[in-house]
Amino acid sequence: MNNKGKVAVVTGGSSGIGKAAALGLAKAGYEVAICGRRAEALQAVATETRGFWAECDVTDPSAVADFFAGIKQKYRRLDVVFNNAGRFAPAVSFGDLDVVTWQEMVDTNLNGAFYVAREAFRAMRDQAPQGGRIINNGSISAYAPRPGAASYTATKHAITGLTKAISLDGRAFNIACGQIDIGNAATDMTRHMNSGSLQPNGTMMPEPTMDVAHVVDALLYMAGLPLSANVQFMTVMATTMPFVGRG
Repeated sequence: MNNKGKVAVVTGGSSGIGKAAALGLAKAGYEVAICGRRAEALQAVATETRGFWAECDVTDPSAVADFFAGIKQKYRRLDVVFNNAGRFAPAVSFGDLDVVTWQEMVDTNLNGAFYVAREAFRAMRDQAPQGGRIINNGSISAYAPRPGAASYTATKHAITGLTKAISLDGRAFNIACGQIDIGNAATDMTRHMNSGSLQPNGTMMPEPTMDVAHVVDALLYMAGLPLSANVQFMTVMATTMPFVGRG
């Protein structure tokens, strides 16, 4: 498929899955805009993608609006948004989960995803030709929790509801919305899984991971569909990771 002239946005684009996605989209011919909180790392990725970058904390709706305004000024349109920025919290039993951690997780994983999706929706609704595609990064935790991860699990379950709502409201404006749920992609953030992850029985067990390239392949498939077709939900995961039958 010819992606020349198409514009893709990746939030959390300075490392991990976001960085891999940005590089993959650029290689596939998209103009790529990225944002994140670390200017030096963002600039390094943007040097490879030859695209637009901006420091942006997705928990700040004004910063998100400014980021999308910069994209509009540079590219004049928007085709794909990978709503990827998110964070983890240290494992803690539910009764010991403090309010500050809960609020921080909600601010980043849910509120931040909303701010990004809303700006993307507005841009796609108001441009000509109208329409575009929003891909939310869910998680295996959008379906099944890990032990001690109530705040992360709750926000990722909420992303599923957000995806459905955007998909429904987007019909009138030729906006497609889908969700990619990723399990144990090998990045710096998941390196600890090789030494052991907490299991429901209280033990620590190494978990298998998969090459992040497979996530990029899945994302490119979703992004490359015509707007008349949509992957509503896709799960891509290390085959033998503890998900089916978790617990």
